[in-house]
Amino acid sequence: MAGEKAGRRPRAETPKGFRDYFGADVTERKAMLDAIAAVYHRHGFDPLETSAVETVEALGKFLPDVDRPNEGVFAWQEEGDWLALRYDLTAPLARVAAQFRNDLPSPYRRYAMGPVWRNEKPGPGRFRQFYQCDADTVGSASVAADAEICAMLADALEEVGIPRGDYLVRVNNRKVLNGVLEVAGILDPSDPEKFAAERGIVLRAIDKLDRLGTEGVRALLGEGREDESGDFTKGAGLGGDQSGVIMGFMAANRVTAEATVPRLRDLVGQSVLGSEGVQELETIASLLAAQGYGPDRIVIDPSVVRGLGYYTGPVFEAELTFEIPDEKGRPRQFGSVAGGGRYDDLVKRFTGQSVPATGVSIGVDRLLAALRAKGRSAGDSAGPVVVTVMDRDRMADYMAMATELRGAGIRAEVYLGNPKNFGNQLKYADKRASPVAVIQGSSEAEKGTVILKDLILGAKIAAGASLEEWKQRPAQVEVPRAGLVAAVRQMLG
Repeated sequence: MAGEKAGRRPRAETPKGFRDYFGADVTERKAMLDAIAAVYHRHGFDPLETSAVETVEALGKFLPDVDRPNEGVFAWQEEGDWLALRYDLTAPLARVAAQFRNDLPSPYRRYAMGPVWRNEKPGPGRFRQFYQCDADTVGSASVAADAEICAMLADALEEVGIPRGDYLVRVNNRKVLNGVLEVAGILDPSDPEKFAAERGIVLRAIDKLDRLGTEGVRALLGEGREDESGDFTKGAGLGGDQSGVIMGFMAANRVTAEATVPRLRDLVGQSVLGSEGVQELETIASLLAAQGYGPDRIVIDPSVVRGLGYYTGPVFEAELTFEIPDEKGRPRQFGSVAGGGRYDDLVKRFTGQSVPATGVSIGVDRLLAALRAKGRSAGDSAGPVVVTVMDRDRMADYMAMATELRGAGIRAEVYLGNPKNFGNQLKYADKRASPVAVIQGSSEAEKGTVILKDLILGAKIAAGASLEEWKQRPAQVEVPRAGLVAAVRQMLG
């Protein structure tokens, strides 16, 4: 009888839209998050970690990708309940604020960092799992809380290495936008659900202004838009006058808040909600100016709307303004790395009572990419000192060296591959980005010495550094075994 056909081997590849993070990625991310956490901590915020899995009911349906499976979340049914991976860190916070409302201080100020998952169409640089870094204040209706979040966001960007002049925090208010939508005839205060589909398309269109330009947005406000691949996106179906009102709102930005606010007041006309939003923007601008956060750091910008459906008031976005080359070598601005806003109705879903809240989320991978683009790595990616193995029988001696280095706070490891070919050991050290290789053969052991090979020097020369610049630095030195730690420290320095 013929044997059963062997099963197909699994493919060694990540699922589409996901990626793996290796040593330097993780190290740099941690260093950056530690720096941001220090800023949040100085402002009085406490850390919070929530479960990666929530009930679909608790998460709610606020993602813009309504045409995706499960409306943009990864969900499954278990014992009658639908569960899902969190798509952001804000919806879980609303659940925590409701669940522990009798135990938490009010206002409750927290920051959270971790991965989130969205079942959206992947593309270049667009992943289904990514890291976020949030800070939120729950329980304060004052726009001073919104102003504080904006100021803290500016401080965090500068703390990680984005200098003033390379970023702008842009601030708008959904109440102002709703006032404009009311003027345009697609928002009825007496019937919030009326024209909801049209408003959703309008919000997503405005949110894509930096990517599609004014003509692309205008097409989405009308019948729709066909992209370069031939895919057609249905538009909001607005008439010319209605589209003109929306386009005028997006063009309302002026150099200063003092000039922008009157223009917005004209656009919202007699809308009560819109006028309230304009007043809030004026107050935020005043509070920030009093703290020294001028238009070189934070500006009022009507084009900011944010895509999520739960925002109810001020919304903000951090944009990096320096240029990087695109895939065709053309210069373009780096773009947005953070966003957030006020969401006063999110906790109300659980309690039935209005609980004001505001917060911001930083796109960790985007910000890391920006730091790398500017040559400002967020962490030290150097590998460990590698203790090579010249004699298998003396492994205990080599491990003792590594232990001694670690005890002095120096990252170190012993080579654990086949030690027969010494060249392979040095190749391994190069691949590990090791700064120093420690070598001790039988002759050095008899003399009580070790050889330190300077791998930093080799890397510098390989990268094109001037030999004249480095000629005073020896490629390797022989030092007493008792002075191993001091000599390694000197070479690292």
